[in-house]
Amino acid sequence: MSQKPSAIIFGGVNTCSRELTNFLVPPEGEALVSNLRIVDKYSVEPPTTYLGPEFPRVLAKDNVEYRQANLTVPTIVSSAFDPPAGQDPYSLVFDLTGEVAHDRPEKIQINHTCNVARLIGEEAARRNVKAYVRLQQPWYEVPDKGLHEEKEDIKPHGVIGTWWHESLRILGAVEGLNLVILRIGLVYGPYIDFGLMTNVLTVAAVYGYMKKPMKSLWSPGHNAMHTVHSEDVAGGLWAAAEWMSRVGRDEALELAGEEIYWRNDKSKVSEVTGMPPSEKKVIAPLFNLTDDNGTTLDKAGKTMTGIFGTTFEYHNFVTSAMLRFRLEDVVEDINDTHMSTWAEMLTRSDPPVTLTPFTAYMNTFSLSKHTVAFSNKKIQRIIGYHLRRPSMTADVLYEIVDKWKAEGIWPTIRNESEAAV
Repeated sequence: MSQKPSAIIFGGVNTCSRELTNFLVPPEGEALVSNLRIVDKYSVEPPTTYLGPEFPRVLAKDNVEYRQANLTVPTIVSSAFDPPAGQDPYSLVFDLTGEVAHDRPEKIQINHTCNVARLIGEEAARRNVKAYVRLQQPWYEVPDKGLHEEKEDIKPHGVIGTWWHESLRILGAVEGLNLVILRIGLVYGPYIDFGLMTNVLTVAAVYGYMKKPMKSLWSPGHNAMHTVHSEDVAGGLWAAAEWMSRVGRDEALELAGEEIYWRNDKSKVSEVTGMPPSEKKVIAPLFNLTDDNGTTLDKAGKTMTGIFGTTFEYHNFVTSAMLRFRLEDVVEDINDTHMSTWAEMLTRSDPPVTLTPFTAYMNTFSLSKHTVAFSNKKIQRIIGYHLRRPSMTADVLYEIVDKWKAEGIWPTIRNESEAAV
């Protein structure tokens, strides 16, 4: 038997699996796992989603396999756990599945988030995997004041938050599953082409190019928006898997078990397979993972606009109130400027950018107020995780943008007297 575990990553090729793959099996250096299989709906050859420069190099390694698959089909999920002949069984599972688009209807969320997680979790339990780590996005209506710990009952945000949260209850109710939940902050990093932080960074570049301040619809109050670098998402997932493999389910529940509170419509229990009833108390090990930056709307805005040579400001109260009241009406006007300028930047880039995963389009979700304020003390105390990127500084953002420029997916404006991008 190999001394290193074999691992499967399910889903997340469009979110955090690329960084996790590179962490487990670096393009250069020693791998943390003996064998790695990645399973997702996307094609990688030819690519149907953004892959980045390093991910394909890792996929070419002998101990790495990519499998394109429809994870809503039970038999396909089951077969994904079958190792190649002569290889050790998979002992670690990283579940990064789930629909991340905010405009998807409830049926899509139930089928592509809850149902997929349940199928993978039930099969992982049958296979007696040593650790099953579920990545949870921060789609909750977090109270404005203070830091919030894992034990608190926080309301999920909208349809997407409700069914991502429900997937945790479903997994927590799977008998014999060595489950650990990692609930992250707003993720950013060189591989992250989705989400609020990347969207705001792109728009900040647009305002830097126009030499205009980027203005927020929201007042400069506390408004915490805690962040986490993609390197720490990968590192935290690995640390959680190692911890669960070492302590086992019973001790993990004793050390880190939290109630996953009921936050749904009781009528849905009979409609959604595997959904625990409202009265069932579901307990699972849960850890928050955010950096130490203490990111707020103001801090993120000023740091991001600062690297592009502009400022982050606020509309006055009357203008903000009017724009928020008419958000559905004004969003397209706002985006006309964003999108046309971004297109100009891509064309004027030297060399021109012909294909990019980034967009300056901001939907009503992006323009709405978001509060993410999770304490990261528990994962440091119990698992002993040490942050690799504790602060979202200007230098860290420069590093990310420089990587995108080198890759040819971010505009490089040579005449710095005209624009700083």
